[in-house]
Amino acid sequence: MTAGPDDIRGVYDRQAAVYDAQRSRALFEARWLARFAAGLASGARVLDLGCGTGEPIARWFKAEGFHVTGVDFSEPMLDIARRRWPDGDWRQADMRLLDLGETFDGIIGWNSFFHLTADAQRGCIGRIAGHLEPGGILMLTVGPDAGEAHGAVGGEPVYHASLSPAEYATCLEANGLRLTGFLAEDPETNRHSVLMARKT
Repeated sequence: MTAGPDDIRGVYDRQAAVYDAQRSRALFEARWLARFAAGLASGARVLDLGCGTGEPIARWFKAEGFHVTGVDFSEPMLDIARRRWPDGDWRQADMRLLDLGETFDGIIGWNSFFHLTADAQRGCIGRIAGHLEPGGILMLTVGPDAGEAHGAVGGEPVYHASLSPAEYATCLEANGLRLTGFLAEDPETNRHSVLMARKT
C-alpha cells in the first residue's frame, strides 16, 4: 500500500492519539535545536510549522523561554496541544497556504515540511521566507537527496519528498535566504537530514 501527498491530513487526524503516544520524548533533536536557538535572542518568537501535538519540539522551545506559535493542519493534533498548554498559541493552517500576517525570529519545520511534494516545497519556501524577520533562522528536516519516499504514522503509510541540497540552496537564495547548514542522515539524530538557513 502506498500513500500520496493528499492523504497526509487524514492520517494525522486519525492517528493523532497514537502519534502522540509513540512520539519519542528522548530529544534526539536537542543538538540541532540548540544550534538553532543559539542564533536567536532571548525570548524570541518561534514558529513551529507542523507542530503536531507540541511534543517534544514546542515544549523544548517553551521551556527555553521562547514565545512559540504552533501551526498544524490537523485539528485532532492541535486539540492535544491545546489540552496540554491551554494558554498556548495554537493555530490551524496549511503551510502550503501560510498567511499569518506576521513575522517570526525563527521558523522550524521538524518532520513536517517533507510531507509536501517537491513543487509544493518550492512554493512553500517563499511563504516561509515572508514570515521570517530579516536575520531570522529557518530549520527544516528534508531528505538526503531529491526523490520521494514513504514512512508510517500509526501503521498508516505517509508520503515524503525532497529536493536535492543544491536545489534547496538555489530556491532559498531566490527567496532571500542563505543556506547555512545541511547534514544528510545525521547518525546522532536518528538519521534525519537537517537544513538550516538565514534570511539575508
